[in-house]
Amino acid sequence: MSAAAPATSSPARLAAVARRERRDIRLDRLFRTVLTAAGLLVLALLLGAALSMLWGGRETLATFGLDFFFTADWDVGARRFGALVPIYGTLVSATIALLIAVPVSFGIAVFLTELAPGWLRTPVGTAIELLAGIPSIIYGMWGLFVLAPILGQHVYPKINDTLGQLPLIGLLFHGPPLGIGMLTAGLVLAIMVIPFIASVMREVFLTVPSRLKESAYALGSTTWEVVWDVVLPYTRSAVIGGVFLGLGRALGETMAVTFVIGNAYALSAALLEPGSSIASTIANEFAEAVDPLHRSSLLALGFVLFLLTFVVLALARLMLYRLKRKEGL
Repeated sequence: MSAAAPATSSPARLAAVARRERRDIRLDRLFRTVLTAAGLLVLALLLGAALSMLWGGRETLATFGLDFFFTADWDVGARRFGALVPIYGTLVSATIALLIAVPVSFGIAVFLTELAPGWLRTPVGTAIELLAGIPSIIYGMWGLFVLAPILGQHVYPKINDTLGQLPLIGLLFHGPPLGIGMLTAGLVLAIMVIPFIASVMREVFLTVPSRLKESAYALGSTTWEVVWDVVLPYTRSAVIGGVFLGLGRALGETMAVTFVIGNAYALSAALLEPGSSIASTIANEFAEAVDPLHRSSLLALGFVLFLLTFVVLALARLMLYRLKRKEGL
């Protein structure tokens, strides 16, 4: 009877195995379908957002054409709209933010990974993560009510009296000490993007194998030489990606910039004077845009901001691709 049992149960076992295989195939197909739909949903949302803003701005593009992108006029009453001032303010404030945030973030990441004692690394790392979680409107209020008065009373007058009197760079640092303006917006943006860039740099610096750094130290390298010749080349691609991530955040920031940039439609090289950005223009005027052409111009500005962010990310990907090809990856 024991010899006959496997023979009688073998077809049942084979049937169970076949059912399990069919079930696994169905589940695998369902899993693939869900993941594919999730990936395509991202592309659909991205394309839908871009096309909706482009469609909403069609009246402006049909009225002004390419002059919309190269004209500094923004007069709601006269129904004349140009995107040059907001585009200029967006690029300048984001550039200022990066010029300040990248060196500071690099210093924070190197300190936490190479120099800080063990008991200090966790509190500082936690503080950076907390800074990243603060809402942007809090940064804007702090910038308007705390930072701007300090800059207007104690910092900008000295900058205007010293750097503002120099032949060439004086054009950048000459202006009324209002405390709000392009430079203040850049400073607030720098404070906002430092946690993101520093966190990325810190994480990628931790991925460097210890044996590489220990070998460099054994050969007599200093800490700076280890960081510059070992850590940075090993993590260069990820560091560049983190920097462009911060740039993307700076380009699209709305509320913090709205509080401190001054919201003036004036094209000036002076960083101490008020200006405007794409995001602040949309935030200030969209709720009160009753004129269809005015609303269309704001939607066209949103499409321009989308294009700027897309170009920045595309350049980041292109740079990373070239670095990988150069490294033979």
